[in-house]
Amino acid sequence: MNAFASLRRHKAAPLVLLAGLLAMVAGSLALTSSGTARADDVAVGQAIVEGEKLFAANCATCHGLDAEGIEDIAPSLIDAGAAAVEFQVATGRMPAVNVADQLPVKDVQFTETEILQMAAYVASLGDGPAIPTNIDLRSNGDPANGALLFRTNCAMCHGSVGGGGVLTDGKYAPNLWTTDPIHIWEAMTTGPSNMPVFNDAN
Repeated sequence: MNAFASLRRHKAAPLVLLAGLLAMVAGSLALTSSGTARADDVAVGQAIVEGEKLFAANCATCHGLDAEGIEDIAPSLIDAGAAAVEFQVATGRMPAVNVADQLPVKDVQFTETEILQMAAYVASLGDGPAIPTNIDLRSNGDPANGALLFRTNCAMCHGSVGGGGVLTDGKYAPNLWTTDPIHIWEAMTTGPSNMPVFNDAN
């Protein structure tokens, strides 16, 4: 008892106590973050499983059960990325009514959760652009510089004010006035139909 009391009165006691408390907090945080990471992994795994089921039921007829595409019908989705799926399905272009060079925008056929599940499945098949998160494209950009970039890179197809335009072979560049900024970003990074894929410089 006397030995313990003398330890409590030692000059280093507060530092030892503080170090012990910090170690306990760090250990607790590590366990919490580890548990959160495992939970996130499980959620992603479940999304991929559900996405694969949706893909098999709605997409495999054209893209193949292995998602490697079917010649003259639909392209491979290996390395297509989640952004390509979100763009095509959330704008109603997919699933396609028929095989065509350009898919029209129509009513969306899936819920947001189902779209994200299919996107997770396709993302698991290789590398490709991810769906952008936690960004506000309307407030983070420079409109004047954006207008210059648009005139340089986009106006030749979409028109000088983004109203759309006619292309060759019956194709067209769609009107962009009501397009979600995320879908514009996804189109620029995935290159649907006649769209080129833009790099980070653009």
